[in-house]
Amino acid sequence: MKRSGGLVLAVTAAALFAAPACAAERHHARGPAHAYDGLWSVSIHTKTGPCDPSYRYPARIVGGQIVQAVNDYSYQISGSVVSSGAIAVTVSRGLASATGYGRLHGGSGGGRWRAGDTCSGTWSAMRRASN
Repeated sequence: MKRSGGLVLAVTAAALFAAPACAAERHHARGPAHAYDGLWSVSIHTKTGPCDPSYRYPARIVGGQIVQAVNDYSYQISGSVVSSGAIAVTVSRGLASATGYGRLHGGSGGGRWRAGDTCSGTWSAMRRASN
């Protein structure tokens, strides 16, 4: 990922925490509440590769599913967090994609992400509000 492709990393930041808002609301209405549900602030840091050095974005967890916190449908997000706090997410836009793994505990969490063989780094998250 070159700086011109840095949007994939930006998308990863938004996602580390798939569905448009209306689908998320439908899922929440029929699914049980989850311990990690809520609005999260996610910070992404590049450790290797030519991607931009850092990003900060909002993300939302609804019924244990990672959904978009903003109405930007230019990328796709899929992922989930389980009751132990283990989290996995894949974000894609066009032919580019990035994957993140880690763990949430209480109101914070962190882990690692990778975009192919080009860029990698760490992420951290803090809960801003519960659903």
